[in-house]
Amino acid sequence: MILLIQYTLIFASVLILVALGGCFSEHSGVINLGLEGVMIMGALGGALMLRYIPATAPAIVMILAVIFIQAALFGMVYSSLLAVASINFKADQTIVGTALNMLGIAASTVIVKAINTATNPDDVSSTIQYTETKKAFLFNVGGLELNWFMVVTVILLIASYITLYKTRFGLRMMACGEHPQAADSVGINVYKMRWAGVLISGVLGGIGGIVFITAGVSEWRFEYGVAGFGFLSLAVMIYGQWKPMRIALAALLYGLPRSRRAQHPQPRVQHDAVYNFPHRPRVHVEILARAEGGGHPLRQGNKISFFHPAASFVAGYCIMPQF
Repeated sequence: MILLIQYTLIFASVLILVALGGCFSEHSGVINLGLEGVMIMGALGGALMLRYIPATAPAIVMILAVIFIQAALFGMVYSSLLAVASINFKADQTIVGTALNMLGIAASTVIVKAINTATNPDDVSSTIQYTETKKAFLFNVGGLELNWFMVVTVILLIASYITLYKTRFGLRMMACGEHPQAADSVGINVYKMRWAGVLISGVLGGIGGIVFITAGVSEWRFEYGVAGFGFLSLAVMIYGQWKPMRIALAALLYGLPRSRRAQHPQPRVQHDAVYNFPHRPRVHVEILARAEGGGHPLRQGNKISFFHPAASFVAGYCIMPQF
């Protein structure tokens, strides 16, 4: 049970961070489908720092170096490609995001293989190990082993909520996404706000990438990518209705079956049943709403617009089959 809680919290932390990144980007008016690629590049930057930083370095130095210097920087720089293409050159955001996902896996694999080959000509793998340095991120509360990334996630979640809803910057950013012409008419620079949204998305996505690859493992093969967590984070963002606190609840809902799947390998059919469990309550509500003619259940004014991740968490356990 304790192990299940640990895995749930760490996977939920990944989903919260990356979904918040997508939330900032979409609130500014840019659809960031390249979160998968951003995660990979953030993971690459953080893993390289973990590989070369001395294991004797203080924990606070290691955390700051990995999170805010490498992972966040790599994610921000990589997301700037989306900003240039989509904002400045007005390219199709969907195509650019898909291209970034494909490029992220390929580029990270080539870079890691080149580094490994330069160190040892016989090593042509795309694996980076960080067994000793990873221990700096762990701490115990009672019998529960936690990760400092979880604390960082809570801080960034609160900061994201305050930024979006309590600051002039956040309100202006959301205005640019909802009605850019109106925002421009009152003197808001829409281009700058969209650039800010995409760069913040890259920072959060990059941090989410390094959190993911350090969750329970001490090495990572970059040809595996991030196992679809970028797209899963988009589902969490939509399920959470682009609101930080609801995104956190949705991430817990999606993180629980993912942690159970990681903890107990099972046949493929049962894997899919567990992994797709978060979608079931929403599907049931969709069917009920459309049968009643109420339209989309998550829109205001419909009969069951109260349905949100907290309710789905309870409903899911009631309707899911045993596994």
